[in-house]
Amino acid sequence: MASSEPIIRHEAGSDSAARAADLCTLLENYLEPRQVEKVYRAYQFGAAAHEGQRRLSGEPYITHPLAVARTLGDMGLDAESLCAAILHDVIEDTPTAKAEIAEAFGPEVAQLVDGVSKLTQINFRSKAEAQAENFRKMVMAMSQDIRVILIKLADRLHNMRTIFVMPPSKRSRIARETLEIYAPIAQRLGINSMRVELEDLGFAALYPMRYRVLKERVRQQRGNRRELLDTVRDAIAESLVEGGIEAHVIGRQKHLWSIYQKMRSKQAGFDDIFDVYGFRVVVADVDTCYRVLGYCHGLYKPLPGRIKDYIAIPKVNGYQSLHTTLLGPHRIQVEVQIRTAEMDRVAEAGIAAHWLYKDAGSASNVAQTRAREWVHGLMEMQESAGNPLEFIENVKIDLLPDEIYVFTPNGDIMELPKGATVVDFAYAVHSQIGDACIAANIDHRLAPLRTPLATGQTVEIITAPIARPNPAWLDFVVTAKARSGIRHSLKRLQGTEAAELGQRLVDQALGAMDLSLKAISPEQVDAALEALGADELEAVFAEVGLGRRMPWLVARHLSGVDEASADLDKTGSSGALTIRGNEGAVVTFARCCRPIPGDPIVGFASAGRGVVIHHQDCNNIREYRNHPEKWVDVQWDAVAEGEYPVAIDVEVMNRRGVLASVAAVISDLDSNIDAVEIEEKEGMIATMKLVLDVRGRVHLARIMRRLRGLSAVLRITRRRG
Repeated sequence: MASSEPIIRHEAGSDSAARAADLCTLLENYLEPRQVEKVYRAYQFGAAAHEGQRRLSGEPYITHPLAVARTLGDMGLDAESLCAAILHDVIEDTPTAKAEIAEAFGPEVAQLVDGVSKLTQINFRSKAEAQAENFRKMVMAMSQDIRVILIKLADRLHNMRTIFVMPPSKRSRIARETLEIYAPIAQRLGINSMRVELEDLGFAALYPMRYRVLKERVRQQRGNRRELLDTVRDAIAESLVEGGIEAHVIGRQKHLWSIYQKMRSKQAGFDDIFDVYGFRVVVADVDTCYRVLGYCHGLYKPLPGRIKDYIAIPKVNGYQSLHTTLLGPHRIQVEVQIRTAEMDRVAEAGIAAHWLYKDAGSASNVAQTRAREWVHGLMEMQESAGNPLEFIENVKIDLLPDEIYVFTPNGDIMELPKGATVVDFAYAVHSQIGDACIAANIDHRLAPLRTPLATGQTVEIITAPIARPNPAWLDFVVTAKARSGIRHSLKRLQGTEAAELGQRLVDQALGAMDLSLKAISPEQVDAALEALGADELEAVFAEVGLGRRMPWLVARHLSGVDEASADLDKTGSSGALTIRGNEGAVVTFARCCRPIPGDPIVGFASAGRGVVIHHQDCNNIREYRNHPEKWVDVQWDAVAEGEYPVAIDVEVMNRRGVLASVAAVISDLDSNIDAVEIEEKEGMIATMKLVLDVRGRVHLARIMRRLRGLSAVLRITRRRG
């Protein structure tokens, strides 16, 4: 958002003219004179438009757009971006129209201003929903021109620099939004300098006491360890000189938010966080980077597992560097980053390096390309998200900084967040691969879908044409693309499956009246739709399939039978609905009794869940006795598809190898163990509580018969509760 504070009317002062002149002096270093003149004209235009407006701090309002432009000037952005930065509040806060800006400065500037302008105020049910919708609109503007987000970030940075004039409640809300959304976006785009300042300003505004205490501790430690750090820096520099390597060694201090986050994640005190300080070594070329790494490891012992090569495998935002953590004097951990000068520019400026350094090579172009790919991915998520809140939650997940790197069978590198699973990988490859995945080969070994991946693994996805996403996947996926893809596919599948099931249920109910859907005339359909308050029959079928309408009631309207005189069997008992096992999410099988093909079953319509299938002897069906209108007469199809979970208890002699013997029998009979729990009883007896996947009662009977043949097995029972 452009400005987060109300405007106060006043006379403008002359200080803004001096700031504008200072900005132009900076721009003369890299822009042509006519472009600098265009930026100054934008200042004059903006100053006139904002005449008499002041910020809460008392400064003329034009000082805010000038400060935003100054930040972008320091980043070396083009004249159009600078003009848009100066004019970014003009459309929203003044009577000026977009057409006036287009006429004075061209359509490109007008489009940028329109994308960055404060969004129209809409009445939302909550502030969270308003924030989410505003962010969604911002992403749409970003997709048109990536410079929009750079202006937005500079705008938020100046608002954070002046946030302490805000009331505490508003200050906290804006600071939290900055830490959760804007700082991670700056990191995702590789703009490290802006990200660090946004995080520290957000930390100071959200947790002022913690910020002050931590700042003082860091100041004290810097004094205590200055001599030690100077020793390490000098040792690295001298070692490189002796090796004939020309390098620039820079001491650096981790910023406060980073230290605070590490303390929280490790549940550690300040004294336990050792790598508060580190060093950056900037050299001429990539080959020298690896040579410097060798010299550092020869000087101090590296810590195992703390060496990261982001040069060979750049981060998703284009960042490249070698990282290593060394055990320095007095066993103090020291982090060293090694990179080329160009990598250093990209690390600080990210995608802005494209404008700042016209001669920059591939690194800055990679950052630009990856930023556009990320925004394109956001647009795909935005299209599949059900609402703005779901979208912004997906974006927050996507902004998690920790990554792993895995390989496709072709050797391509895929970058995923830490904790990503096989399903996350499948959706990262393509949404159709994710929808159809059933398992994976990880380093040529079969693995289930919920398996977490680790850096260096090679992953091959196994798919099946009839496979479909499972709602349970949402419990373990970590990427926003996988989460939004699963939800989108489930909504689409659920709609189709619900309509098909609903049509079968209504046809079944019509069968109780000796009718069928084919016998219903178009006039009867129109009359039924009017009575039901629906636009089309497909939508009515979908609601029936989801349990939101009763099939017998829809059948009554379609048949034209007078409700008052009708005496119908609401269970539709003339023909049972056959369960094939391929109905998808609109037919669910109760976990309390776990019915399988061959079992006597009953069905009940449940709002939002469709038809829930229970075993006929299940204790939980008692609650439906007084609701016959919800009953659905069901039976298994002669050839039911798929596998179904069933619970069995296997009482065994508790001796070595018995679990392996039981598992081997189950595997030999083409079944899979979903869950196992072992309860030890007195003496040498134990009970294995297993959940198996079976194709039906016959398959289960074969498994139980073979298990009874094991000498260690004492008794087997099927568990239904």
